[in-house]
Amino acid sequence: MNKTMLPRMVAVAAFPLVVASTLVQAQSHEMVIATLIPESMTNNEIYPALVHFKNLVEARTDGDLEVSIFGGGQLGSEVETGSEVQGGRTLQSTIMSTGAMSSFYEDYQLVTAPFLFTNWRQAWAFYDSEWFADFMSGTIEAANMRYLGTFDDGGGFVAFTNNVRPIETVEDLEGLNIRTEENPAHVAVMRALGASATPLPWGELITALETGLADGQFNAPVINTAFNLDAVTDHTTLTGHVYNSAPWMISEAWYQELPEEYQQVVITSAREAIEVSHGMSGALATASWLESCERFETCYLMPEAERQRMAEIARPAWKEWIVDDFGMDAERVEALLAEVERVGNEVADEDFRIYGQ
Repeated sequence: MNKTMLPRMVAVAAFPLVVASTLVQAQSHEMVIATLIPESMTNNEIYPALVHFKNLVEARTDGDLEVSIFGGGQLGSEVETGSEVQGGRTLQSTIMSTGAMSSFYEDYQLVTAPFLFTNWRQAWAFYDSEWFADFMSGTIEAANMRYLGTFDDGGGFVAFTNNVRPIETVEDLEGLNIRTEENPAHVAVMRALGASATPLPWGELITALETGLADGQFNAPVINTAFNLDAVTDHTTLTGHVYNSAPWMISEAWYQELPEEYQQVVITSAREAIEVSHGMSGALATASWLESCERFETCYLMPEAERQRMAEIARPAWKEWIVDDFGMDAERVEALLAEVERVGNEVADEDFRIYGQ
């Protein structure tokens, strides 16, 4: 899909509901949503999906439930907005990254498993499944927040960028100093692969790469191009060793105060918005990877065989960390990994059964 077509298509799809939402009267209920994602209809998949959600909710409630979206971190950090959502008074919803979500619901660390998914369909089917919804239902008791769905964070699959050499094999990571999120799971995986890890907040990333404090980093291609990381690193490799996700949460206390028909509107509209985001995520990630190959000195798409070699090193190290250091029950770890594999096989089998025979 041509990148220039995407915002036009989103605008056209949303237009009837935009018109509808301008015709409403004073509302009885309010839903304020916070996100760190920029308020842009073109450079991410989350904000356009939230706009679609707003339009659906306001149209389906005749404006009686008004939705306001604050992007770009206007209302605070993810942890700060998560704390506000727990109360549900001034803020009713937020989108959080893996690390922030784990601070409210530690079981979310399970999705930091390296090489968890092999393709987008598998990832979307898993995150949209009843199994995962049941898994996330624990957030109600643990954090007084209800789970609506999972967005891809920057397109999901990540790519390395670094200043030293192209990463074509596992051995090419040996000795590199990789900046990671402040997430011990990522640190454990990088060390297992032969690299050293420097955990740093996002705000210190560019300086670390400019000064040599870190040789490289990994993020989704959307992030790598949007933040011009080609200006501070030379080489990029799409490994997909991490799938970044962003769960969408709402206040349970606020949700329970809504009329039942409005609860259904929120759930139904959120699920549609999540589906809208999926296709946009894949399109943006693909376009950004092609752009990476134009902007970085070298770009390399790691083949499946080498990804498997890397996974065979990274996965045991991650399991050891999450069970022995983090304290996660080993059976719970295996249950999630088994479900991911089952979903992937089911999607592939169903596709071939329906379309291939």
